[in-house]
Amino acid sequence: MISTPFTELFGVDHPIVCGGMTGVGTADLISAVADAGALGFLTALTQPTPEALAAEIARCREMTDKPFGVNLTVLPTRDPVPYDEYRAAIIESGVPVVETAGSNPAEHVAAFKAAGVKVIHKAVAVRHAVKAQKLGVDAVSIDGFECAGHPGEDDIPGLVLIPAAVRQLEIPVVASGGFATGSGLAAALSLGACAINMGTRFVASAEAPVHRNVKEQIVANDERATQLVFREFRNTGRVARNAVSEEIVARSQRPGAVFDDVAELASGVRGRTQVLQEGRMDDGLWWAGQAQGLIESVDTCADIVGGIVADAEKIIGRLADLRG
Repeated sequence: MISTPFTELFGVDHPIVCGGMTGVGTADLISAVADAGALGFLTALTQPTPEALAAEIARCREMTDKPFGVNLTVLPTRDPVPYDEYRAAIIESGVPVVETAGSNPAEHVAAFKAAGVKVIHKAVAVRHAVKAQKLGVDAVSIDGFECAGHPGEDDIPGLVLIPAAVRQLEIPVVASGGFATGSGLAAALSLGACAINMGTRFVASAEAPVHRNVKEQIVANDERATQLVFREFRNTGRVARNAVSEEIVARSQRPGAVFDDVAELASGVRGRTQVLQEGRMDDGLWWAGQAQGLIESVDTCADIVGGIVADAEKIIGRLADLRG
């Protein structure tokens, strides 16, 4: 077993996190992650209402007696989101830890901390991580350029970003982006991180609530099978490469292009229903990171977590032997 300040602070067996993933972070997956000894986060906005979130938290509690958290991602939206009501549902449900992401989390961090809830904030730049620490978060998850989702606009890979963040932070750092193996966990620990966050690897798990075609596509893809979209609109996202992502890039590069030119193709609802639920792999945008190139099979969360920890322990042991 690998013990770090992260495992001690959050009361989990292993320094592995399954961060929030829209359309994927439900009780089906997160209870399995928790039972495996890692820390998983239900995704608040996967649920249509704060009441539905409270019900999902209760459902997850019925499925596991291990610690788990909730992700609250705050982003600009066309339709207003009652973030304060989702926040209240999290607090009233007695969730012990929250993962915040997106816009400035100051208001939410203050409320969560006042209620005794621990907070991990996801950041894509050292300057943002330092600001989050000043707000009083308990840990920072730092996303390297390899990650699925929004890596920011600085294009700094984890090999540089992780130790750069560790140098300026006093709180635990979770390394995110490109992690799917025991060697990755060992590398993250050597860079000063206290845990790793995996998204794409957990999508390719037996318990992930997505179509089998999605899981098999991740296994079939290599590290080149992602695409950067929305770069022209300074909202860069890394997604799985498919017909829709190619068309988004083509439209975005036209002179005078605006986001409305790709909005229909980029619809989150379209991606969740046509790809994640129905398995029509070229009919919507779906998120995946470069770690696809490291994933060779669809496994249970218990096997994923157990295998990664065991491999990391062997690697750490071999490195210790080099000193002789």
